[in-house]
Amino acid sequence: MRKILCFFSLFFLLALSLASCKIFDKNIETSIENNNLYDEEKIDIDENVKKIGIVMPTQYLERWNSDGDYLRRNLMSKGYKVFLEYSDNIIDKQVKNIIKLIEEGVDLLIIAPIDGDVLIGPLKMAQEKNIPVISYDRLIRGSDAVSFYVSFDNYTIGQVQAEFIVDYLKLNENTENKKYNIEFFSGPVDDNNSEVFYDGAMSILKTYIDRGVLNIPSGLIKIEDTEVSEWNTAIAMIKMQNIIDEFYKNGKNKLDIAFCANDSIALGVSKAINTDYEGGNEIIITGQDGDEENLKNIIDGKQTMTVYKHLQNEARVTVDLADVILKGDEPSFETIVNAGWDFDCIYDKTEYNNGVKNVPSYLLGVTLIDKENLKKELIDTGYYKIIDNYPVLQ
Repeated sequence: MRKILCFFSLFFLLALSLASCKIFDKNIETSIENNNLYDEEKIDIDENVKKIGIVMPTQYLERWNSDGDYLRRNLMSKGYKVFLEYSDNIIDKQVKNIIKLIEEGVDLLIIAPIDGDVLIGPLKMAQEKNIPVISYDRLIRGSDAVSFYVSFDNYTIGQVQAEFIVDYLKLNENTENKKYNIEFFSGPVDDNNSEVFYDGAMSILKTYIDRGVLNIPSGLIKIEDTEVSEWNTAIAMIKMQNIIDEFYKNGKNKLDIAFCANDSIALGVSKAINTDYEGGNEIIITGQDGDEENLKNIIDGKQTMTVYKHLQNEARVTVDLADVILKGDEPSFETIVNAGWDFDCIYDKTEYNNGVKNVPSYLLGVTLIDKENLKKELIDTGYYKIIDNYPVLQ
C-alpha cells in the first residue's frame, strides 16, 4: 500500500509541476519573441549590437524563472540583445541550447548548468570563438573555458544551517549528554553547490556525530546516499516517507532534525512529516533560498529556518559583470567598488577550482531567516510585502 501511495503522490506532484512548466513555457516564449523584436523595452539598436545567451536549467523551480527574467530584462535595458533558453533539466537539451547560441553568434554566455561535468565539449566551441562564459550559481567543472563564476558562498551556507542547529539545541552546553536524531537530505551530486554546501555543514556537525550527540537512525550520511535528484520536492517527500516508514514508525525512534539542503527539498520533507510522522514533537527543518512557500511555512511553524539568498542581487552582479566584459574591461575586485552595490560581495581567485583552473569568483553574502527575524530582514527592508498575512516578493 505504501508503494502504491508513494507512486500516486509522485505522479500527482509531477503532473502539477509539468502543468506549471507548460504555463511558464508559454510566457517565456512570448517574452523571448518580444525580446528579439525589442518591443518590450522599445530599445533602438543597430545590427552591431552585442548578443548574450542565457541558459537556465529548468522552469520547474520558482527561482530559475525569476533569475532568467531578471537577467534578460536588465541586460536588455543596457542595450544588449538577449536569448533566454530553458532546458527542462535535460542535459542533452542544455548542451543543444548552448551549441545553438554559439552558432547564433552570441558574444557572451551565462550558464547555470544542470550537470557541471558535461559541458566540456560545447564550452570548447565557445572558447574557440573567444566567447566568454559566466558560470551562474553552479560551477561548471572540467573546463578552462569558464571565465568567471557568480554565486553565493555555499560553504558558508552549509555552516550557517549547521550553526543554527548547534545554537538552537545548545549542543555546546549539552552537559546532560542529550542525544538527538537527525536525517540528511542533500542536493544532487552532479551540482557542485551540493558538495560545497555539504562540506560546510559537515565541518561543524561531524564533531557532534562522532561524539554521538547527533545520531542518524537511517545510517544515511554520505552525500551520494542522501541526495535528492534535481532538488525535486516530490522525490524528497517520498525519500522522507520511506525513512519514516522504516525507522520512525510506532515510536521506534523520535526525529529531531531534518537537515534539508534547500527549500524545495524542505517542502517535500515537511509534507511527508505532516502526513506520516506520528511522533508529535517539534522537528527542526532547515532550508535555503527563501522561496515564498517556505517563508509561509516558517510563519506557520512547518519549517524552522532558511538561508535567504537575494537572487536579484546575484543576477545584478552577473548583469554588471557581463557589461564590464563586453565593454572590454577586465573584471576584478575594482568591479565591486565601481558598481557601488549595497550588499555584501567578495571577489575570490583561489577557493573555487573546477578541476582545471581556479575560477575567478564573485560570491554574495547570505542571511539566516527564522520566525523571529523574518519581518525585520525581509519585510522592513522592502524585499517582500505582506499579502493575506504572508510574504510576497516585491
